[in-house]
Amino acid sequence: MNNSLSNTTRLIGAGLRALLVLTVITGVLYPLAVTGVAQALFNNKANGSEIKSGGRVVGSELIGQTYNLPLKKGEEAPAPDLKWFQPRPSNGLGTNSVNTQYKLILSGATNRSGDNPELIKWVTDAKAAVVNDNSTPTYKVKSSEVPADAVTSSGSGLDPDISPAYAKLQVHRVAEKNNLDVKQVDKLVEQNTDGRTLGFIGEPTVNVLNLNIALKELTEK
Repeated sequence: MNNSLSNTTRLIGAGLRALLVLTVITGVLYPLAVTGVAQALFNNKANGSEIKSGGRVVGSELIGQTYNLPLKKGEEAPAPDLKWFQPRPSNGLGTNSVNTQYKLILSGATNRSGDNPELIKWVTDAKAAVVNDNSTPTYKVKSSEVPADAVTSSGSGLDPDISPAYAKLQVHRVAEKNNLDVKQVDKLVEQNTDGRTLGFIGEPTVNVLNLNIALKELTEK
């Protein structure tokens, strides 16, 4: 009887000691070590790839933003603020029905096939809007010049980048709206174009937030 009680007590004690040691190692020391290494070697990425402007965080390189005018009475969706470069479309993802008390960021693809009538209408309407919005008295956009990323959302709907082709398509409109020379704005696009990873992986991209920050700085000079 005493032997059994002693063995049970010993086993419980060993289990508690193992629990304490593993809790300290995996719950305290390991997270601190990983956090320390991440902060020391990859500070910006560990903190969410933050982008700062004017000394404050204005967004992340990984998450797209919208640049819209204030929502007017009677409008279902705000109109784009055309003085800024516009990102890829992010509509068509539905509305928040999980908890209507909060405005959640919805991320996800539309999952509609290429011949879906609703998707075709979205793309057709988006292309017409791109042509109309980006045409100026001295520059007319052709429907054939509109790239795919100007009329389709990414898988997440939160893509922070656009193609150089879509950025350049917006140059004349942005220059006109901000009273800038077209060459100045075109140079901004070139300066904010990132090439392929390692020179051969993926396609060149333009981060819209970084580009608009550069535009803001140019207009404030």
